[in-house]
Amino acid sequence: MRLWDGPEPWIEAHTSGSTDTPKTIRLLKSDMISSARATNAFFGIGPDSVLALPLSVDYIAGKMMAVRARVAGCRLMELPVSNHIELPEGTVVDLLAVVPSQLPSLVQTPGIAGRVRHLLIGGAPVDDATARRVTAAGLDARLGYGMTETCSHVALRTLDSPVYTAMPGITFGVTPDGCLTISSDRFSWRRLETRDVVSLHGPDAFTWLGRADNTINSGGFKIHPEQVENTLRRALPWLPPFYIAGRPDCKWGTAAVMVAERDAHADEDILRAVHEALTDSRLCPRRIERVNTLPRTANGKLRR
Repeated sequence: MRLWDGPEPWIEAHTSGSTDTPKTIRLLKSDMISSARATNAFFGIGPDSVLALPLSVDYIAGKMMAVRARVAGCRLMELPVSNHIELPEGTVVDLLAVVPSQLPSLVQTPGIAGRVRHLLIGGAPVDDATARRVTAAGLDARLGYGMTETCSHVALRTLDSPVYTAMPGITFGVTPDGCLTISSDRFSWRRLETRDVVSLHGPDAFTWLGRADNTINSGGFKIHPEQVENTLRRALPWLPPFYIAGRPDCKWGTAAVMVAERDAHADEDILRAVHEALTDSRLCPRRIERVNTLPRTANGKLRR
């Protein structure tokens, strides 16, 4: 807030580094205000609201919660930055922003649905098992799509649907190679091209398929790793933490492999189960590469 009240028309923010080298960028305060107003309107945030922040303000999600509170003129409750969220006794929160790693402790809190009116999730994908637990806990949860450059989310979806819906004033399109474009006359950036491959359902809705930079071209067949990963995690929840990656291959040019953390399951058993779970054999990883731990960013995104 000291920086916000300073003379500069911008605030410095840091990208997460999940898709490239982390970098510092300058966001116009006017853009941040436009984003905050849209989110506040969507969730009904006003002067009497209470926002809760268990995230670091080093990143855009934390910064925007502070800006939303300032724009609305409401209370911002700062919580310890931890995967174990504890709300003060008797407190009811109108909007709580979290990353997926904080959800397991949150859903175990007795009566949490009556204490958190709206839950905003960002930073990384939410697996199906965790999504079911959030829904079962009775939480009104939304998953955001956005990036640092757009001042947090430009679209939201519920946990029971893969379709993201645009925030007010935002429209979507696709490039010739199927990547999402974001347009708005409410922001200084006007139009951004992303590297996210999507299925467009119109100018205000899309389904995310994966990152274009991660697409594997194996013998002319394109594999979107994120889609394969989602299918396998739903069908085989016992798999160790993993992701799908491309590796040079003398026959196919590039072949899909599974990069997985070490566990008690034999590689042969995992590959057999994977082949049974995937209906198209061309999607199946050819082998498993074991690592001790999969590297992640501070907000839980995989560093592929």
